[in-house]
Amino acid sequence: MRTLEHFPNLVAMFFARAREKGDAPFLWHKDGGQWVPLSWAAAARQVASLAAALRAKGLQPGERVMLVSENRPEWCISDLAIMAAGCVTVPTYTTNTERDHQHIIDNSGARAVIVSNAKLAKTLFPAVLRSSTVQIVIGIDAIRAGQAGSIDYYDWHTLVSEFPRDAAAAAAEADFAREDLACIIYTSGTGGSPRGVMQHHGAILHNCAGCVSIIAEDFGWDDEVFLSFLPLSHAYEHTGGQHLPIALGAQIYYAEGLDKLAANIEETRPTIMVVVPRLFEVLRTRIVRQIEKQGRFATFLLDQAVAIGTRAKDGRIALRDWPMDLFLRRTLKPKIARRFGGRMKAMVSGGAPLNPEVGTFFQALGLTFLQGYGQTEAAPVIACNRPSAGLKMDTVGPPLPNTEVRIAADGEILVRGELVMHGYWRQEAETARVLKDGWLHTGDVGDIDAKGRIRITDRKKDLIINDKGDNIAPQKVEGMLTLQPEIVQAMIAGDRKPYMVAVIVPDPEWTAQWCAQSATGCDFAKLAQDHDYRAAVGKAVERVNRDLVVAERVRRFILADAPFTIENEQLTPSLKIRRHILKQAYGERLDALYRG
Repeated sequence: MRTLEHFPNLVAMFFARAREKGDAPFLWHKDGGQWVPLSWAAAARQVASLAAALRAKGLQPGERVMLVSENRPEWCISDLAIMAAGCVTVPTYTTNTERDHQHIIDNSGARAVIVSNAKLAKTLFPAVLRSSTVQIVIGIDAIRAGQAGSIDYYDWHTLVSEFPRDAAAAAAEADFAREDLACIIYTSGTGGSPRGVMQHHGAILHNCAGCVSIIAEDFGWDDEVFLSFLPLSHAYEHTGGQHLPIALGAQIYYAEGLDKLAANIEETRPTIMVVVPRLFEVLRTRIVRQIEKQGRFATFLLDQAVAIGTRAKDGRIALRDWPMDLFLRRTLKPKIARRFGGRMKAMVSGGAPLNPEVGTFFQALGLTFLQGYGQTEAAPVIACNRPSAGLKMDTVGPPLPNTEVRIAADGEILVRGELVMHGYWRQEAETARVLKDGWLHTGDVGDIDAKGRIRITDRKKDLIINDKGDNIAPQKVEGMLTLQPEIVQAMIAGDRKPYMVAVIVPDPEWTAQWCAQSATGCDFAKLAQDHDYRAAVGKAVERVNRDLVVAERVRRFILADAPFTIENEQLTPSLKIRRHILKQAYGERLDALYRG
C-alpha cells in the first residue's frame, strides 16, 4: 500500500511530484472546445519562474499576495509560486463586492494582487487604489490599468518568461517549515465580516495525508483524475481540489461552469469528485426528472433501486432483493455510472450538512458516496466517511488519522491536531474564543457513535429554540423541504415563537410545468398571490411535516421574491444560506405569519 511522504511544506510536495511525473499531464483547461494539458514539468518551471519574479519585484517572505481568479491552471501556479517565494497567499472569491475586496486588502495588508481578467479587475481596482498597502498588480489576462499612480502593473505571462528559473533550484530554496503560514483564507461566513483563517503548511499537509490514507486503503491509489468545480478560494476546494490531487500525483481538469458540469463529467471521467451538498441535490433532481421522462418502467426501476438502497443502509442486500438488484446492476446502474464518467471511485460531499436521503439515493444507484465534515479553521477536513468504517449516511465518518475529536459537555465538537489553524489574522479576541488549550471549538453540535463515527446535529448558533424550549435543527428541516420537487430553496425561522415558519423558493421547472397544466401565465409576481399555486407548494410542505415531530413542523410559509443567490448575498460562495441577510429581507413578513 502506498503512503504519503512526510513533506516539510506544500511547495516541497509539489516539486517532488513534478520530478516524479515529468512530462505527464497535470492541469487541463478547455480552449477552443478542446481540453488542453499542461505537464507537471512545465508547471514546475512556471512556478519557479513566477516565484523568482515576485522576489525580483521586491516581495519579502511573509508578505501577503491576494489572488483573485476563476479556477484555471494559472490559479494553481500562482498559489504555489506565492508560497515558493516565501509569501502568503490570500485567495478571494470572484463574487466579492468592492466592499469585500476592500475589507480583505485592508485586513490582510496585502502588498501585491494577482487578478485574472478585466471583469474581475473592475470590482477589485477601486479597492486597490484606495489601499495603503498594495504596490503591485499582476494581470493574468490583458487588463487596462488606466492611470497607474503609485502602483506597478505587470503581465503574468511576461513575468514568467522574463525570469526563467530552474525548478530544482527553486525546490532547494523552499526550506520553510510546516509551522510556517501558507495562506490566509477568509471565511465567507453566514454573518458579519469575513475573518482571515491562518492556515499553515502543516495543517494542509495533515489534511492531505489523512485523505490519501482513505483513498489508498479503501479504494486503491492509482492514476487519479479530479474535476475542479468549487471556487479555489474556498478552503474545501483549495485543499481537496488542489493540494490533495498534488499529493496523489493526480490530474486536475478545470470545469467550465455549472451549466456545462454534466458534460464535463462525461468528458473528463473523474475518479474523485469533491462537491458541496447543494450540487448533489441538484444532480439528484435532474436524474429523477430525466428518468421520469423515459416512462413508467424507467421510473419503476429507479424507485426499486432507491427502495433497495434504503433497506440496505447497513451495506447488506436482503435475500428477497437479490433478483431485482442483479437486474438493476445490468440495466439502470451502468447508465447512471456512464453519466458520471464510468470510473468514479467516490463522490465526496462537504462544506455543509447533507440530507442523508441524498446520500442514500446516490449509493442506491451504485455510486460510492462519502460525506465529509470540517471547517476552514481545520484546513478544512476533520472527518470523512469511508467504506472500511461502515458507511452510515447520517454520520460524517471517523476523524482523519492523527486527529483528536471529543464532545464537550454542551454537545459541542472539539478538535485538536496539526490541522487546527494558528488563529484568525489580526483578531486575537476571536482566536482566544475558539482556540482553548489547543482545542478548536467548532461551534458544531454532535456526538460520536460506537464505531467512532461523528454525527452532526446542528450548529450551536443556528439552533432554533421555540417558546416551549424545544431545540430545532433548521438545516434538517430545510434539507427535507428542498428534496421536494416543488421546492428548490428554503429557510425556516421560529426562535422564541410558538411554531416554525418558512421562506420558500419554488422550483422553476416545476413551476413551468404547473403553469402549463393549469393554463396559467408564469408571472411569478402574480403566481405568489395565486391560491391554487400556493396550495400546490403547500402540499410539499405537508408531505415533509408528516415526517417531522410537532415542534419541527412548518405551519405557515411565504414565497421568496427571488431565488437565493450569491449575487444578492443571500447565499455564500459555498452555497450556504445567509440567515441574517434573509431575516433582514423577510423578517417582517415572517413575523406577520404569527399575527395573521
